[in-house]
Amino acid sequence: MITQPARHCAVELQALPARIGQVRRIVSAQLRYWHLDPLIDQAALGVTELLTNVHRHAEPDKLCTVEMDLLLDRLTVSVRDHDPRIPTVHNADQFATCGRGLSLIAAVSESWGVRPQGAEGKTVWFTLPAPSPATAGSAGALYGATTPGPFAEPQPAARSALVS
Repeated sequence: MITQPARHCAVELQALPARIGQVRRIVSAQLRYWHLDPLIDQAALGVTELLTNVHRHAEPDKLCTVEMDLLLDRLTVSVRDHDPRIPTVHNADQFATCGRGLSLIAAVSESWGVRPQGAEGKTVWFTLPAPSPATAGSAGALYGATTPGPFAEPQPAARSALVS
């Protein structure tokens, strides 16, 4: 049984170098909003590596979607692109300037993988263990916040009632 609701954030972009930095900042801001500051460095590094792979290798275009899902004690970060080719882990030699991205993701994440979507492309994902609500802040702040995230549509102000 799930006792806390899931959290979700998605960003669609062209995987170009300037946009990769913007998405890294969005990921960091969203994790701060969810009170998951300890995961910022790992998540930003992982999403940077996945977006760099899209930038360098994806065909026919660089359009992709970055998604973050927080469910209970697990953060899943995924990047979906339109290239059906499945990435592989390379054993880069010590002087290579590239080829370590997926190895790095494997090293900093709890798990990672690829979900092929046929001719539509693929999704590459990784998970990070999220601190429990008791250690990351109050359960209300982590899971039951009533204010929108930093990139949500503005909501009308709630009316407060005076209690006498």
